[in-house]
Amino acid sequence: MSLPITLIQGGGAGFDQVPAVQRVLEAAGLDIAWDEHLAGLPALERGEPALPAPMLDSVRRTGLALKTKLLSPPGPPKGNCNVQFRQALGLFATVRPLKNLRGLPARFQGVDFLVIRELTEDLYAAAEHEIIPGVVQSIKVVTEAASRRFFRFAFDWARSAGRKTVHCVHKANILKMADGLFLEIFRQTAKEYPELQPREIIVDNCCMQMVLRPQQFDVLVMGNLYGDIVSDLGAGVVGGISATAGINVGDGVRVYECFHGGSREAIGANRANPLPLLLPAIDLLESVGQTEPARRILAAVETALSAGQARTPDLGGNATTTEVTQAIIAALS
Repeated sequence: MSLPITLIQGGGAGFDQVPAVQRVLEAAGLDIAWDEHLAGLPALERGEPALPAPMLDSVRRTGLALKTKLLSPPGPPKGNCNVQFRQALGLFATVRPLKNLRGLPARFQGVDFLVIRELTEDLYAAAEHEIIPGVVQSIKVVTEAASRRFFRFAFDWARSAGRKTVHCVHKANILKMADGLFLEIFRQTAKEYPELQPREIIVDNCCMQMVLRPQQFDVLVMGNLYGDIVSDLGAGVVGGISATAGINVGDGVRVYECFHGGSREAIGANRANPLPLLLPAIDLLESVGQTEPARRILAAVETALSAGQARTPDLGGNATTTEVTQAIIAALS
């Protein structure tokens, strides 16, 4: 039977990444029933909402989605389409695996850890207002209920992934109430998982340790703002956007996401790096039990990277999206 997956096209680089990933998965012998939808800027350009209802309904129905970055229209920002997408589907956590890819240059080797980020609260709740002209206030929201749900999810994920240690990243030494509550719920939840070792680390020290010895980490769990910063720092540690993927999770829904993308005007047609979308596709396949083709595709990616020829401009090469895709497919056979 075909595997039903919602495919969300957010525009720009995604117009080159999506067909590239589809070609690789087809070459690996996978039978996927894609339900394709536009969102973000390309949906707006067709006179539709940025988050069309049929697209959201499709994600809820299939429970699985592969998503490019949603581009926003030019001009003054009117909200982030990617954040609004997570809110519309009730996505409450994201898992970002950070691991070296063979053949991809990186400042460190032997890195393999997870950043798990809470998505619904913190400063990203966007509770902002102007008190008087020239004075604005942003409110950091932390609740016991959301924190407990998040930590139980994070510990469950860490346990099922065979991890051993879970660090809570916080700033409770300064934000004694907000981060203090977050940290207290972490400590309470950790007692339910005696097989996992709970650790605590202040966010600024965490960043320093990541660029000194990232191999020491196994799982890092944190709130929304810290997670956004630390996950991108981690991407830099393991070689950049080509070594990263994101898994956004809600009740009955998982969205495998490309975090990075840009306009075709900025990147160039047929110049986009397909790996930021291919890696989450590999994670998606593993999550539904398609481990053998997932491993074959990953091995092909590493073979193509190690050869050193199939690299797009962002990786220091001059290959097109099509040439990188062809190199990966050739390595599959």
